Amino acid sequence: MADQHGAGELGAFLKACRARVSPEQAGLTPYGTTRRVPGLRREELAQLAGVSPSYYARLEQGQSRHASPQVIDAIATALELSTAEREHLHAVAAASGRTRAHRAPAPEHADPALLELLDAIGDVPALVLGRRSDVLAWNPMGHALLAGHLNRASTAVPGRRPNMTEAVFTDPETRALYADWPSKARAVVGNLRLVAGAHPDDPALASLIGKLTMASPEFQALWADQRVRPCASAAYDLRHPQVGDLTVTQQTLRSIDRPDQTLVTCTAAPGTASAAALAVLVHVAYQQPAEYGADAAHSAKGASAASATHRRQLR
Repeated sequence: MADQHGAGELGAFLKACRARVSPEQAGLTPYGTTRRVPGLRREELAQLAGVSPSYYARLEQGQSRHASPQVIDAIATALELSTAEREHLHAVAAASGRTRAHRAPAPEHADPALLELLDAIGDVPALVLGRRSDVLAWNPMGHALLAGHLNRASTAVPGRRPNMTEAVFTDPETRALYADWPSKARAVVGNLRLVAGAHPDDPALASLIGKLTMASPEFQALWADQRVRPCASAAYDLRHPQVGDLTVTQQTLRSIDRPDQTLVTCTAAPGTASAAALAVLVHVAYQQPAEYGADAAHSAKGASAASATHRRQLR
């Protein structure tokens, strides 16, 4: 039997997407002044996609499976979807028409090539993330910049690994780190939805989504919005507890051999106050033991004062 949840995901995504496209935007002439739904009606979308209204209605309601790639492409074009949104639509459409085998996932292990790269980039803050945004590894700078309050050694134990999506929504220190927290929250949820669409058979991923939905009303609202957004490159203003305010560019590099894993790096423009803050953070990072303790906290306070002096000199 085909999976009912997959059909529901397809319908929810289609509804959300057509609600964001107005008739005028799609080149249609609206009739009347009262519309009971935002965006396009089902019949209007069916007209634009070149399918019958009854067929499209069944597709959105989960009563029609195995839509051809050509039909999905026509619907994606009518909805003016981005490349990422189009790929997601194909993924959830394919999942809605097949039987799911819910297998317990094997523990993830970092790609050795990514670990070599992690070691090679030196003092650039970086971490390796798994499919579900679990931290599989990080260098001292990546840990110090993004999660210095957590146990650095926790990445070695699969059941204890920090999850960066969960941290954004449930960890006060991580939330406080991002000056524009809503922007970061939207980005991680948009990326998580892409991953969920590509891996509908992953029970651990479904469990993470369910856990966050129960724990965070903000996550619940963003998840219901159905937006997808690949994590590639973005600038974030950080309020770091040891080195103060800085701006970093987070870039995501995907493993070829293990495409579910990514290397995330954080850089700052040379000669800026943010670059100076990262230079100070080097001393903090390499003074911290795997278990963050009082001595490291004391060193961090000194580093914070040095960073402030250095940044004043740059101005």
